Amino acid sequence: MVYQDSIHFDTTGHRDMRDLTPHVQRIVDDSGIRFGIVQVFNIGSTGAITAIEYEPGLKQDFPAILDRLFPMEADWEHHKTWGDHNGGSHLQASTLGMDFSCPLSDGRLNVGTWQQVIHLECDDKPRRREVVVTVIGE
Repeated sequence: MVYQDSIHFDTTGHRDMRDLTPHVQRIVDDSGIRFGIVQVFNIGSTGAITAIEYEPGLKQDFPAILDRLFPMEADWEHHKTWGDHNGGSHLQASTLGMDFSCPLSDGRLNVGTWQQVIHLECDDKPRRREVVVTVIGE
């Protein structure tokens, strides 16, 4: 069986991080699927999905290290191509990835106690986001 639904939200822009775990679990509950795989996918190339401990320190540290690796103010070739200034956003999101998958066990996301499914906004401006959640199993 396959079940799919979406989560929609507005971000405040670069570095906005939110915990999607309760929303993903609600979709799993709605699916009625007990065992299988859950895939969470961000539509768009400047938002990322991953798992991390969603706590205040990491909410600051995680985007900060990405900004050191891929500074927003760097002179990326992407800026010359499109005349915008979000080349670092694309590099950050692509490095983290736009999706996350995990096992589904007895109707629950099989993640650790300190592991939450998060969305990180890497773009340099607020965005309206759609995250597609696909539940596959029985």
